[in-house]
Amino acid sequence: MRLFYAIFLPEEVKRALVEAQERVARYKGWKEVVPHQLHLTLLFLGERPEGDLPDLLALGHRLGRLHPPFTARIRGTGYFPNEGTPRVWFAKVEGEGFVPLAEGLREGVRELLGEEALWAGGDKPFKPHITLARRKAPAPRVPPVVFGVEWPVTEFALVRSELKPKGPVYTILEKFPLRGDHGREQEESAGKRPQDH
Repeated sequence: MRLFYAIFLPEEVKRALVEAQERVARYKGWKEVVPHQLHLTLLFLGERPEGDLPDLLALGHRLGRLHPPFTARIRGTGYFPNEGTPRVWFAKVEGEGFVPLAEGLREGVRELLGEEALWAGGDKPFKPHITLARRKAPAPRVPPVVFGVEWPVTEFALVRSELKPKGPVYTILEKFPLRGDHGREQEESAGKRPQDH
């Protein structure tokens, strides 16, 4: 099964991105990502045997317990590659929790499944982004779009991607709440009897 870890977006964020996508909708060469599939990929795993699932789910829960929620921000847009003919138009995303979470997943997968399990994602540095459109044929670049969007990131997910003739179909296999230290404190306090004051 084709798998990746990702963060999906609240409706108000998707609405802002869909408005931006209207900039490329006028050009036939660009194909927009459909709103319900807009997401930020933390780690792409490619095809993995079903037997890897228990390890990948356990890793998601473990990292969710370690990492606290954080605020994500979208400020502008960019292209991959930045020079020459672009293939992808994306929204730039900032947030202090993205890199630690992505690196934790990468390290965890390496420990559990070996270096080979990371090959599908390539060796480029993690750059938080949300793909807005892919270029399928010659089409011009669109001017930059400026956003002022923020949202709290409280969970991430392990996702199955099935490639269909009309495009990929994503199925969320499991969500992992971000709890961090606050979550641990709640667990600990839940196990204690209330004290009189």
